[in-house]
Amino acid sequence: MAPVTGVHRVTGVDPVTVVGLDAVGAPPHPALAPVLATAGLVVGAARHLAAVPVPAGADTVTLGPLAPALHRLAEAVAAGVPTVVLASGDPGFFGIVRRLRAHGLPLRVVPAVSSVAAAFARAGLPWDAAAVVTAHGRDPRPALNACRALPLVAVLTAPGAGAAELGAGLAGWSRRLLVAEHLGTDAERVREVTPEQAAAQTWSDPHVLLSLATPDAAAPAPDPAASAPEPAAPDPAPAHRVVASGMRSDNQPAAAPAGGWALPEARYAHRDSMITKSEVRALVVARLRPRLGRLVWDVGAGSGSVGIECALLGAAVLAVEQDPQAGATIRANATAHAVTVRLVTGRAPQALAGLPEPDAVFVGGGGADVLAAVVARQPERVVLTLAALDRVAPAVGLLRAAGYTVEGSQLSAARLADLPGGSIRLAATNPVVVLTGERP
Repeated sequence: MAPVTGVHRVTGVDPVTVVGLDAVGAPPHPALAPVLATAGLVVGAARHLAAVPVPAGADTVTLGPLAPALHRLAEAVAAGVPTVVLASGDPGFFGIVRRLRAHGLPLRVVPAVSSVAAAFARAGLPWDAAAVVTAHGRDPRPALNACRALPLVAVLTAPGAGAAELGAGLAGWSRRLLVAEHLGTDAERVREVTPEQAAAQTWSDPHVLLSLATPDAAAPAPDPAASAPEPAAPDPAPAHRVVASGMRSDNQPAAAPAGGWALPEARYAHRDSMITKSEVRALVVARLRPRLGRLVWDVGAGSGSVGIECALLGAAVLAVEQDPQAGATIRANATAHAVTVRLVTGRAPQALAGLPEPDAVFVGGGGADVLAAVVARQPERVVLTLAALDRVAPAVGLLRAAGYTVEGSQLSAARLADLPGGSIRLAATNPVVVLTGERP
């Protein structure tokens, strides 16, 4: 088999050559011709096999279910048959390389331009700060939640998990969508649509979806019906900045915030001390386990501090708050911390109807009826804080009756406070019970 420049034989057997066909329609890599000319087995999708000159004497396997192809490839390697696998774009980027390696096959890979790179190029956008996720062959909800949480996301779609389905799930979020269909072919088309428009249309497969935050997502407009909130304390060392294009400038779209979390209350606008104290917030956020691909509800959000810190850690966040003035405060705080938090103004539990299914919920306000409505949605985790002891036992009972395993802690903190003359005392904060319900 002809060598591929820059790739060395390291396994003791001839590797399978995996060649990417360019997503923008450019000619195949020069390495393809010599390896294809001597190939005894060529594996690829029907469109890829039709796009290259397969030798007359070579066997072919048209990809559908992968298991038969893996079996044939393993037999060919064992028999020393030169073998080529044709793939789309960069086959090591959410491509077939992972499955081939998991099957123990020795590989050399010749990549081409990926469909994601091609989609951004067609749109004329930089993508060094983008998150790239896939909805292909898996639950599409993590991909959808990444689009809800982050300002710039590329999604590799699949039938039933494409622009229509993702657009429907993004209704209510300030996003614009670029849908790139049939890249590199005569039928290529790139269209910009709203989530609602995407949901109402039929899209050709394969296509790539780019989700971009609109300007009002990075800097939400104030609610004209609400009075202006107190300004948030300035951030002396912000963890990141959102640049004009809607992308974070730190090239870490879901990195833990450099400025930390469980931030002091002074970092948030709030009124009448209606904010989860930092010591309690640290445990609450840890129990919620926010990360990229998860959706967190912050019910009775108040200042929004819990939801905002979940968003800083990569989660998509829905804040539910009945007070319009508090809603304006949540918007201001989200803007100050450069995160997207979708605000739903209304009284729980009624306001919870029709909201997308959460992975975790923080209940910071409301009675037993709110908790009952939350557990009826069966999120993986429910976290609530209670100051009144007489509410603890009913809440534990309700969670257990819904099938949750319950843990609880009572937190009480005493903070350093200065006294006249340079002395220091301990100033106690109000004790709070933190309950966590987790589905087995």
